[in-house]
Amino acid sequence: MVHPKSIITSFDFIIIGATGDLSTKKILPALMKRYLDDQIPEKSRIYCISRQSFSLDSFLKFLRKKLSPKQLTINQKTFSKFLSKIYYICLDVTDLNEDNVNLLKGHLEKSKNKIRLFYFATAPELFGLSAKVIKSKNLTNLKTRVIIEKPIGHDLLSAIKINNILNGCFEEKQIYRIDHYLGKETVQNLMVMRFANQIFETHWSNNSISNVQITVAEEKGIEGRELYYDAYGAIKDMMQNHMLQLLCLVAMEPPSKFDANLVRDEKLKVLLSLKIIDDPNDIILGQYGGKVENKKFNTPSYLTDSKNSNSETETFAALKVNIDNWRWAGVPFFLRTGKRLKKSASEIVITFKPIRHFIFDKEIENSIQPNQLIIRLQPDEGLKVLLMSKEPGPGGIRISPSSLNLSFSDTFKNKIPDAYERLLMDVVRGNQTLFMRRDEVEAAWNWLDPIINKIKKLGIKPTIYEPGSWGPKSSAKLIDKYGFSWHEPDNLKGI
Repeated sequence: MVHPKSIITSFDFIIIGATGDLSTKKILPALMKRYLDDQIPEKSRIYCISRQSFSLDSFLKFLRKKLSPKQLTINQKTFSKFLSKIYYICLDVTDLNEDNVNLLKGHLEKSKNKIRLFYFATAPELFGLSAKVIKSKNLTNLKTRVIIEKPIGHDLLSAIKINNILNGCFEEKQIYRIDHYLGKETVQNLMVMRFANQIFETHWSNNSISNVQITVAEEKGIEGRELYYDAYGAIKDMMQNHMLQLLCLVAMEPPSKFDANLVRDEKLKVLLSLKIIDDPNDIILGQYGGKVENKKFNTPSYLTDSKNSNSETETFAALKVNIDNWRWAGVPFFLRTGKRLKKSASEIVITFKPIRHFIFDKEIENSIQPNQLIIRLQPDEGLKVLLMSKEPGPGGIRISPSSLNLSFSDTFKNKIPDAYERLLMDVVRGNQTLFMRRDEVEAAWNWLDPIINKIKKLGIKPTIYEPGSWGPKSSAKLIDKYGFSWHEPDNLKGI
C-alpha cells in the first residue's frame, strides 16, 4: 500500500543551468532514479535550459555521456524512455532570446494546471535575475515552486537582497531553499529517534550530555571550484548552512507536531540562541599544504589547487559553540569541517556524562568510557550506541566497550534514496519540512557575520595542515582544553 503522502502527481521540471555539474551529477541522476522507482508520472516533462547552443539530439548525446547509465544500473531501453521526457531549450537569462522564451512558454502552457518546478542550478548571483525572468515572462502558474541551492548570499546583507528579490516574485511557501544534508536518511532518523523514543528524549539535555561534536570531513579538494571556493572558504561554504542546520536538528525543542513551519520555528529558536564567540581561541582555521605522505593526494597544497599563490582562504574550520537556553546551557558544541582530510565522513557524536557512582572495582574505573550516540550521515549511513559491557568468562568482572549498531546500508540494502531524490520529490509534494525558510538563512548569517568580522579584525590566519590528516593540531588543542577529544570517524559496517 502506498502512503497517501508519497503519491506524486504529474509535473513540469525546468532546470536553469542544465549543463552544469549540479544538474548532470545530482539533479538529473536523482530524477532518473525516481523514474526507475515509478515515481515520475508518465505525463511529467523535464525542460533543460542552458545558454549553450545544443540541438535536442546533441544535448541528449551529451547527457548519455554524463549520466553514465551503467553506474545507475539502468538498461538502455529504460534509459532511453527517461531521456524521452527531456526537452532542451537554449536560453541565457542574462541575454534573453524572446523566441526561445516563447518556445518554453508554449511547452508549459500545454499543461497549465500541472505542478511547475524551477530549479536554479546556476551561480548564486543569477538567482535574482532568474526569478525576475520567470515572473516577468509569465512562465508561472498557480502551482509554481522554485528551488535554490546554497550559498544564499555571502553575508547577511547579500542574503537579504537575494531573499527580497525572491519574495518579490514568489510567496515564501513557493520557495524551496535546498540543503541536501537534510535529505539524508540518518538526519531524518535523528528526529524520529529523539521524538519517538523515550529512552533518548528524556536524556537529551545538559543533565545527561557532556558535549556534542559535528564533523563534516572530505578527502577531496576543491576540484574545479577554484574561483567560488577561494571567495568563500570553509566557513561560508559549510558552516553557514550544512553545519548549522545539523546543529539545529540536534538541539531543537520538540514541535507540537511534525509540521513544516513548526519544525522550522524550532530550528530558528536554536539559531537565535547561539552565543557570540568572544574568545578567538575558539575559532580554528586551517589550510592544507606542506609535506604529502598520503599517496591519495597528488597536490601538496591548496595554493596549488586554487591557482592562487597568495590565498589565505581557510579549507578547514573548527568552532566551539554554545547555545544560550535552558536545555543546552553549559554543553559545548564542537563543529569542524575541512577538505583533504584523512577520510570522507560526516557524523554527529553525542557524548553522555559519566555515571555518578561506580560500584565495581576501583582499579577498572579509569577504563570506563562514557556512553556515546554516533550518528553517521555518510558514508555507510547508520546509528551506533557505545555502551560498557562485561567481557565473557569467569574470574570476576571485566568491563570493555561494545556497540549497538544499526547500519542502514546493511539493514536496508538498495532502499536508501539519495538525498536529492527525497528532496526533489518533497518539492513535488509541496512539503517544506526539510527546506530552509528565509528567517533561518538570515539568522545563520546574523550569527556568523561577527565571527568572520572578528577573524578579519584580529588577523586570524589559517594554519597549514598536512593533506590526509585530521586538520591542524590546534583543532585538537581546542577541544582538549575543555577536557574532550575529537571522535575519529570509523566504519559502521561490521561493528
